[in-house]
Amino acid sequence: MGKELYLRSVLEEDLPKCVVWINDPKIREFVSIHLPQSPQDEKEWLDSMGKKKDTSLSFAIVLREGDEMIGVTSTRNIDHRQGTAVGGILIGRKDLWGTGVGTEATMLSLYYAFTTLNLRKVCSSVYAFNERSIAYQKKCGFREEGRLIRQHRHEFDWVDEILLAVFAEDFQPLWEKFAKDLPE
Repeated sequence: MGKELYLRSVLEEDLPKCVVWINDPKIREFVSIHLPQSPQDEKEWLDSMGKKKDTSLSFAIVLREGDEMIGVTSTRNIDHRQGTAVGGILIGRKDLWGTGVGTEATMLSLYYAFTTLNLRKVCSSVYAFNERSIAYQKKCGFREEGRLIRQHRHEFDWVDEILLAVFAEDFQPLWEKFAKDLPE
């Protein structure tokens, strides 16, 4: 549990919010899903999470005050042999963008990945124009590992995809500092 947030399982009753968020063009421009999603698409996504628990997990991001779901975080492509995974986050409440909730949700998700799942490295990728995402990921210990040049179309241009990663040993000191402010 964080200062402002906690993570919990995504529930079927959360899906209507997920459909609204993933179909919002202002949100969708930052994620790899570019086609509109139906309620059935989101239900299939949730059902697939239950079938792939050893390789893919998603959590609802919930405000402690008011118990409101504001987004989703995922850890996917989990490879227990190599100790790696790919992380991602979607904050659906746009009024909360830039307020630190992405950083807090990512810290909680990484803590779970490194302690409960015993991973050694979590990777991520971000479109180069998404400066907010780059900034919060760096706060969480991610470092750039490479770029896919002109990989994705954004509006009328081609943009780079930045490949990022954080290792457990680099995350640990950041977690210790972060955890000092957590409620008992």
